[in-house]
Amino acid sequence: MPEACVKTVESRRERCYIPRVSRIRILVQYDGSEFCGWQRQKGVRTVQRELEDAIERFTGSPTVVRGAGRTDAGVHAHCQVAAFDTAASIPPRGWVYGLTSLLPHDVSVLEARVVSGDYDPRRMSGGKRYRYLLLLRAIRDPLLRNRAWCLHDRLDVAKLRGAASVLVGTHDFAAYRASDCERKSTVRTLFRVNVVESYGSRSDVVAIEVEGTAFLKNMVRVITGTLVDVARGRLPSERPAELLTSGDRTRAGVTAPAHGLYLDEVFVRPEFRLPDDSLRVPPVRDAG
Repeated sequence: MPEACVKTVESRRERCYIPRVSRIRILVQYDGSEFCGWQRQKGVRTVQRELEDAIERFTGSPTVVRGAGRTDAGVHAHCQVAAFDTAASIPPRGWVYGLTSLLPHDVSVLEARVVSGDYDPRRMSGGKRYRYLLLLRAIRDPLLRNRAWCLHDRLDVAKLRGAASVLVGTHDFAAYRASDCERKSTVRTLFRVNVVESYGSRSDVVAIEVEGTAFLKNMVRVITGTLVDVARGRLPSERPAELLTSGDRTRAGVTAPAHGLYLDEVFVRPEFRLPDDSLRVPPVRDAG
């Protein structure tokens, strides 16, 4: 190759700039009432799609946002964990305020941090806590519309708590999932299943909190519906334990409505926890 041509090629290489790509972890909060779930789907509104569109508008470049898990249509999240790659050089505070300003009213970014390039929200997850809210009164509450399951029946909270306790531990939860769940293994571990009375200082609200390593499709909603049916006398007290052995979904309770369910917290595996991380490691499992 002539010397002039070599110099031209070298000069072009010098002018070729490859931007440094960073991985950003964000904590996201959303009201799921008007979403068809987390995962991007064609022709419908999803949380992932809103985030990706906002990031593209903010940076001028498309990206893919990966979450620690999916939530179904109508399900809310206090703290979903997600990550994406970008060549934009923006400080964490800029991501929080910049993205939130571009997102619709029902989604916000609570925190942003630069993480290593191999940080995967799914792989780093050590479990999750879901919370389901029950409204126990005869008249609906407009302020909890799409926020809690309004039950007009009286519940035996002692029965509710007793039925919940048998679910703690490692079990086959085949009976506690949607009929179209495609997971091959239905064995899951629950750290804790708590029943909290007077949640949020309201005597008419009860919360069911479920913490575990991973969850099947609609698992928490079927658990909630089954516990509620026990507490209102529609199922025998021993039914929740029997279902762990039989795996028969037809003998479980109703599937609780999506609008009472919240992804409350994502726990981080200790080896992926960042310095001064706002995410906590999984709790110690209750005896049971």
